[in-house]
Amino acid sequence: MQLGASMPVSDIGAGSGPIRDYAQAAEGLGYDYLQAPDHVLGANALTASPGARRIGTNAAAYHDPFVMCSFLAGCTKAIGFAAGVLILAQRQAVLVAKQAACLDQLCDGRFRLGVGVGWNEVEFVGLGENFANRGKRSEEQVRVMLALWAEPAVDFTGEFHRVPDAGINPRPTRGRVPLWFGGHAEATFRRTAKYGDGFMPLAYPPGDEALAAFEKVRRLTREAGRDPAAMGFEVWVSPGVGTPDDWRKEITFWKQAGVTHVTAHTSFISEHHKRIAGTRFEDHLAAITAYRAAVADLL
Repeated sequence: MQLGASMPVSDIGAGSGPIRDYAQAAEGLGYDYLQAPDHVLGANALTASPGARRIGTNAAAYHDPFVMCSFLAGCTKAIGFAAGVLILAQRQAVLVAKQAACLDQLCDGRFRLGVGVGWNEVEFVGLGENFANRGKRSEEQVRVMLALWAEPAVDFTGEFHRVPDAGINPRPTRGRVPLWFGGHAEATFRRTAKYGDGFMPLAYPPGDEALAAFEKVRRLTREAGRDPAAMGFEVWVSPGVGTPDDWRKEITFWKQAGVTHVTAHTSFISEHHKRIAGTRFEDHLAAITAYRAAVADLL
């Protein structure tokens, strides 16, 4: 089991110094990877009114995952990187395939590409993409990227994409960038099973619902003619709540469930995720230091 840490850019600052120092500190602690979130655009935080719909604003800083991971690849030696998750459907598929392949080369294969369909409509409007068909379109995007990573030249005609006997260079050294899917829709389960190297759900606390979701992915993977034993699973945990004993019990559950990657996330909030109390660099570093010390022997 690998243990990763989130990059709390919105708290520690977007400058090169704190980002570099945090990444190097996490690597020194023995973390296996760093996770980069993704939002290109946010609604004006001063005027946005969510009403009945969830709206993401520009109040928090987000670095582009490709840019930040490329920068950190030059500042670190062995730690991995993951996009968690890149909102694929608001980008051009061929460009994402190129960016991911270049990053794969420059960081010596240390990058995993997590993808999702997104939820913040303002981003799609600003980027000129269709929010309504993002799920269907993203599946075809995956097919385009896999083809471009695998072959020197591709002749692809789909509903949304046309690649006329062309290819990218460089391509990933292993023939593909590890592709992980985030989300919980029925279509996400099917896409993960058919195309994915891993599944990154956030909706499930430790328990039967999570176990059922993992088993569903394994079953669908088997039905797709692929090896379910090769499928990775990632969950997020919250160092900001609980005791070291609580952390150890949760890690033990996830390990027994077949989880391969656990991200210690210090700023994510949901029904069962809680951020740490502080916002300083030192607060985040103390949280991931204490967490890894508590669970290291269980990984």
